[in-house]
Amino acid sequence: MNLTTAQLQALKVWLTANASGLNDEQSAALLNAAASPAFTVWKTSVSIGKVGDNLVGTDLAGLSTLNHTRLQTVVTLSAGGVNPSLADRRAFFDDVFSGAGGTLTRAKLLILWKRLATVGEKLFAVGTGTDVSPATLGMRVEGDATIYAEGAITIANVSEARNQP
Repeated sequence: MNLTTAQLQALKVWLTANASGLNDEQSAALLNAAASPAFTVWKTSVSIGKVGDNLVGTDLAGLSTLNHTRLQTVVTLSAGGVNPSLADRRAFFDDVFSGAGGTLTRAKLLILWKRLATVGEKLFAVGTGTDVSPATLGMRVEGDATIYAEGAITIANVSEARNQP
């Protein structure tokens, strides 16, 4: 994981408090374990195929022409997948399937949008992390790219954090 100086410093504080007797490899393993208690985060990428697999046929058939067109447009523009960690993306799908005939699809998508975080991801996440109110993974913007504090904390990350001033 590519961490900022501030994230490395936060990691150092966590390591001092929680992993002072462990080596870098053991510390990384601890950080990459599932957070306990469970800590829920919004996914940052869901493939269009997975979205399609969670659309209920009767809900889709009941869409208005306008909402059907809106859905097609988003699918076309999101070839790389949907980022449900963005509130406006979740709101878009809720709006498209807002009618009584969209209840099943909204429920399935809500489940699809979430996942459980690791200890390391929880360290950098923002929010409560409950199933009802998932947290957003820590992020920063570099040029045109949004970089999320997501995935495995490496042994090199642990070593670099321990060497922070």
